[in-house]
Amino acid sequence: MRSTAPLSALIVLALTHSNSPAAARQEQFHTRIPTLLDADAVNFTKLFSSELVFRETWSKESWNGLTTFARSTPLRCFGSDADVPYDVAVLGAPFDTATSYRPGARFGPNGIRQGARRLGVDRINVHMKTRVSEFLNVVDCGDVPMVYTDNKVALRQLELANKALLAKTHAKVAEGTSLAKDEKFHPRVLTLGGDHTITLPLLRGVVDVYGPVSVIHFDSHLDTWKPRAWISSACHLIQHRSQEIPVTHGSYFWYAHNEGLLAPNNSNIHVGIRGAINSWDDYDNDYEVGFVISHADELEEVGWKGVVKRIRETVGDNPVYITLDIDVIDPGMAPAPEIGGITTREIKKIMQGLSGLKIVGADIVEVAPGYDTQDEITQIAAANIGWDILALMAKTPLVA
Repeated sequence: MRSTAPLSALIVLALTHSNSPAAARQEQFHTRIPTLLDADAVNFTKLFSSELVFRETWSKESWNGLTTFARSTPLRCFGSDADVPYDVAVLGAPFDTATSYRPGARFGPNGIRQGARRLGVDRINVHMKTRVSEFLNVVDCGDVPMVYTDNKVALRQLELANKALLAKTHAKVAEGTSLAKDEKFHPRVLTLGGDHTITLPLLRGVVDVYGPVSVIHFDSHLDTWKPRAWISSACHLIQHRSQEIPVTHGSYFWYAHNEGLLAPNNSNIHVGIRGAINSWDDYDNDYEVGFVISHADELEEVGWKGVVKRIRETVGDNPVYITLDIDVIDPGMAPAPEIGGITTREIKKIMQGLSGLKIVGADIVEVAPGYDTQDEITQIAAANIGWDILALMAKTPLVA
């Protein structure tokens, strides 16, 4: 039998304060349950106002409803909030015009933020055994407004923005001497890409502060290829040899090596490599650039602990920069062109094993929401990896 009670009566019944345990718990959060004096009219403005719901949700210090990374505080880092201190800045780099195959990563920053909606810097990361907000003040600076018509200009925009963030001083000063060359404590930046080319301008900013760094590069491809001019099958030179060959998401590490950004003595490592190469000479070139390689299939023999051991032996006590291409993950868990990748469980265990390394910065790249499944598994995977990277930063201050 359908109820004939008026809507206003049902609302009054639903909102009447009772002595139930649930109501008692609500009182702990300073909630006041409304009573409607007029049974014939509902004042929805009053009903949904901040006076009647959880006030803390709308307080000055709380998350304000914007989709930021893991509910970090939104900040106009290059505008009116430029003087506000912080410890880690999350920065979006919507750039994908240096890709060789599938564009779309310009939409990655907001895709990763979408994947991080249920995460929180104020929540306990159980397997990392830490709550980021207890150690770091994390803010989301939004995206750098990178132009889409000129790669050189766009990458320069990102370089300047990143350097501006790194030039500030840390909100929370750790005990001891800073790793930075000026012995001051500077914020760290977690960048959401964007195609992998963005790592080059980001490394320039980090090296300005800390000197050459050891790079832990999670990827299915080497990205150390020496740039070359392209020639057609008819031997007609498409690109004149005198012209500058632009950096791409497959050559940026070659440029980083030539600019002196990478730590010497092959103190840099690729993890998860499984993509095709053009020649066995590519491996010789990769070693000359300064990397050693941990292939994806090695996990079958040595497990995640063996991979962690190789990483730690390679980077030693150097300042470390982590760059992660989402295609390091198997396409069954993050759709990408290369099969046979690392699982999300394995990447979480590897990240856990990196605890204690001095992470001076990081980026997560090549997330293209347009190729994701409808349940957003790629964006969710990238977001959780970013959350773990923040936990690594929280656990280890940058002290010498």
